[in-house]
Amino acid sequence: MRRFDHLADVEAFITVMDKGSMTAGAVALATTPSVLSRAITRLETKLGTQLVRRTTRRISLTDAGRVYLDQVRAAFETIDQAERAIQGDGVVAGRVRLSAPTTYGHFQLPEKLTRFATRHPSVTVELSIANRNVDLVAEGYDLAIRLGQLPDSGMIGRRLEDAPLRLVASPDYVARRGMPRSVDELAAHTCLPFIMPSSGRPAPWLLRVAGADLDWIPHGPIQVEDDVLGTVSLTEAGLGICQTYDFIARDRLARGSLVELLPEFGGRSRPFSLIYPPHRNLPAATRALIDCLVEQA
Repeated sequence: MRRFDHLADVEAFITVMDKGSMTAGAVALATTPSVLSRAITRLETKLGTQLVRRTTRRISLTDAGRVYLDQVRAAFETIDQAERAIQGDGVVAGRVRLSAPTTYGHFQLPEKLTRFATRHPSVTVELSIANRNVDLVAEGYDLAIRLGQLPDSGMIGRRLEDAPLRLVASPDYVARRGMPRSVDELAAHTCLPFIMPSSGRPAPWLLRVAGADLDWIPHGPIQVEDDVLGTVSLTEAGLGICQTYDFIARDRLARGSLVELLPEFGGRSRPFSLIYPPHRNLPAATRALIDCLVEQA
């Protein structure tokens, strides 16, 4: 018995989810929505679990469907990459345009791009590091790294990491103002909020108090806009307290320019994801960069 005689149904499932509907998936595969619906039903029967929720107006993934989609999409991308590797001379070449926020671009991307450049020296990466959400299609970007939960935009999203957060201050600030011992005491300290460009409001600090998540709104006489890394620089200079990612804070904590506050109220994180348009025939250079970025070192 063939182990993978259901791969056509898997491709139907991937295409429908990438395109956003049975109708759009049918157009892409030159078939009909009813054929794709039956294919997904067969797949669900084989797996013994529901992958999608269907209504008259939309289709959405179950939790099991989301996990399965990520895995089989990666498997199909690996197959496609293998086929491309044996065509021609096997050298991956080309140009990829990537957008990333300053936090990830300065602290997490260098190691990943060093690894990528070593593997694929014939690929040029055009990297934009800025705190704005580019329009991939209108501005001609191949890939973008985004912070937070992804909206239902029709883009493919691949989780890069859930980045832990820490509250930090400089030793000089703590010597002058003391170490806060509770969230109530934190409110009496000088906080350095970052103003979210999307709302014009301070970004909440994500805390966990007595096992419950608390989104705490910081207030202070200095409010940072546009570049969230400004809160870290001001904190290091002794001007107040900020919340930042562990990957930004850890070196500063190790050398003593920052100290951690209220670690017992930590434990929360924010997700970073890679997004790109749902093209079935992505260039080899783009696929290679996707693989490198999502790879866990």
